[in-house]
Amino acid sequence: MLGKLYLIPTTLGDTEPLEVMPISVKKVIETLDHFIVENEKTARRYIKRITPSKVQAELHFMKIDKFSHELETRNYLDVCQEGVSVGVLSEAGVPGVADPGATIVKQAHEKGIQVIPLVGPSSILLAMMASGMNGQNFAFNGYLPIDKSDKKKAIKELERLSRDKKQSQIFIETPYRNGKMLDDLRATLQANTRLCVACDITLPSEYIKTLPVSKWKSENPDLHKRPAIFIIQA
Repeated sequence: MLGKLYLIPTTLGDTEPLEVMPISVKKVIETLDHFIVENEKTARRYIKRITPSKVQAELHFMKIDKFSHELETRNYLDVCQEGVSVGVLSEAGVPGVADPGATIVKQAHEKGIQVIPLVGPSSILLAMMASGMNGQNFAFNGYLPIDKSDKKKAIKELERLSRDKKQSQIFIETPYRNGKMLDDLRATLQANTRLCVACDITLPSEYIKTLPVSKWKSENPDLHKRPAIFIIQA
């Protein structure tokens, strides 16, 4: 019998895992010794926090990140042929959504290995839930361009798409550029377009607010180096 591939969520910050994870995540991790991870050190720390009794010396780690090529990871699921199950761990949130993991999942499907996604916090979905915007029709756009001119064009295009398709537009930014992103959104979007800023989701410092752009002129949250989600709806 083939092993399985488990997609394992992690916390979105320094939160006790079982405050935001179902007990099923802990139970699955207890059964696994092989993990595909972005960073071995943080993966070990998370595993230790959620399953303190697990013997760390018996764990096997394989690395995957946004630079990993499919050829480098093609042997990662070989142990599944021997009946051994493997877990994919993200650095934060859920694997394969705005995080590495899709390549491994693709290979699992090609090899007939069962893929099992586990329930856990997704900053994108949690922000969408809390935004008050259209949750029936939305799009995640990843990162916008860094160049100021290109970024302005991208913001205007997302606003147009939102208006024409009645679709919420979600995107993210590198945490140290969050403040600049908010400035650009205030300067570029129309006054009546709604903007949601959601940062530090599930953490004690959580901040989620949706306002028309005209009212964001007087709002100045400190977003520097805080993981954030931005959503607009025209």
